[in-house]
Amino acid sequence: MGLSAVDAVRPLLTQGGQGEMTRALRSAGAHRFPVERPGYIVITRDYLREHCDMALRRKLESFRDPIERRDWLAQEKRIKGLGYKESSHFLRNIGIRGYAILDKHVMSCLQDLQIVETAKPPATRTRYLEVEEKLKLFARDIKIDFDELDLVLWSMKTGKVLK
Repeated sequence: MGLSAVDAVRPLLTQGGQGEMTRALRSAGAHRFPVERPGYIVITRDYLREHCDMALRRKLESFRDPIERRDWLAQEKRIKGLGYKESSHFLRNIGIRGYAILDKHVMSCLQDLQIVETAKPPATRTRYLEVEEKLKLFARDIKIDFDELDLVLWSMKTGKVLK
């Protein structure tokens, strides 16, 4: 569903408005929240334009503590809809390593492996950090790079490797 949503709004990302994106998502049947999410995209796009990509990158790289870096990004009020999973994904996509992407597929795999008790993705900062730490220990124990392990687990559930 996520890839369909991206495909539906891709032509609108740089200039499209919230209404146009909502219509595109609805016509593609590609998102559970076709009204709310386009608003987040527009607000975030405007924020990034205002603060320039390099200035944002410098800000993110200025943090010595990787947890504080993600906290700042996840709690930045002008970037709507960005929680810990999405912040981790963003940081990894711009080349900053050390963050787990704990989506429902990864969590399901972790439950199957008896690393966590529930497959429900973490809803709080504290829980996200707890599960992430368990994933780090598991990665170390099985000698798989931490930044690659969630992709391995995700692909085991989805049958796909996207990156």
